[in-house]
Amino acid sequence: MSGTLGDLGEFGLIGALVARVPTGPHVSLGPGDDAAVVTAADGRVVATMDLLVEGRHFRRDWSTAYDVGRKAAAQNLADVAAMGAVPTALLIGLCGPPDLPTGWALELYDGLRDECAVVGAGVAGGDVVGGDTVTVAVTALGDLQGRAPVVRSGARPGDVVAVAGWLGWSAAGLAILGHGHRAPRAFVEAHRRPEPPYDAGPGAAVLGATSMIDVSDGLLADLGHVSRASGVRVDVLSGRLDVPAQMRDVARALGADPLNWVLTGGEDHALAATFPAGTALPARWRVIGRVHAGTGVTVDGRDPDVAGGWDHFDRG
Repeated sequence: MSGTLGDLGEFGLIGALVARVPTGPHVSLGPGDDAAVVTAADGRVVATMDLLVEGRHFRRDWSTAYDVGRKAAAQNLADVAAMGAVPTALLIGLCGPPDLPTGWALELYDGLRDECAVVGAGVAGGDVVGGDTVTVAVTALGDLQGRAPVVRSGARPGDVVAVAGWLGWSAAGLAILGHGHRAPRAFVEAHRRPEPPYDAGPGAAVLGATSMIDVSDGLLADLGHVSRASGVRVDVLSGRLDVPAQMRDVARALGADPLNWVLTGGEDHALAATFPAGTALPARWRVIGRVHAGTGVTVDGRDPDVAGGWDHFDRG
């Protein structure tokens, strides 16, 4: 569709966007009323939300609108999975200037739709508003399916720490883009379109995970949340971390330390969880550390030499 948001108008845009996305099997009443109705067979609803702001979370010269849509959905759906729940629906808020091409907004919703399709979720509704900066707000809902939520405060001394998904790939991709390159594409695409291991979240709940978190701000930072909530020390074993040879090659070319990407890079949306010692874990879960009495996060028993991860309000 040609033209801009200003040409189409608010209600024309809403109609075009709604036509782009299915509501999914969990939405009994979709867009068109003051609010949607989403089924909650469990009787409880897992809810989370995130904001993506142009220039802060994405750049239109680095990522397509479709990429941004996939990423916006993924980071919220991953949070639902990190609670041990199955995603059911998204609510989408879009803010954009009147001169934003209509095609960009439609492609954004194509990305949202296709990422939802990975987990069988739908788009239940949302809002659009004019503004100076392109901003995407996503609220995700989920179903625990009768299970207790897996929270950050359940880790206990003696537990093992395990990760499902990739670590450091998005950070490597961001570094590549920041240096003006577009390859290796595997890392760049990991930054543009993360691929969280959604089904590993409910699977971890079934396995008896004692705590779990979506690695969005960096492994050390997010394990720090588990440490504080649980009142334990989490020790990461660097030798257990997966640092692919190609990542080492990229880091060498850019003058970076690939281990720092793995420890502090965010936006891969891997899942980190703790399990009782002796739990038989599927191959997708890699044991990378242990939980001990104490406080904080250590690497090989020592305080890490690198900063803990992303902080939106860090003046540094």
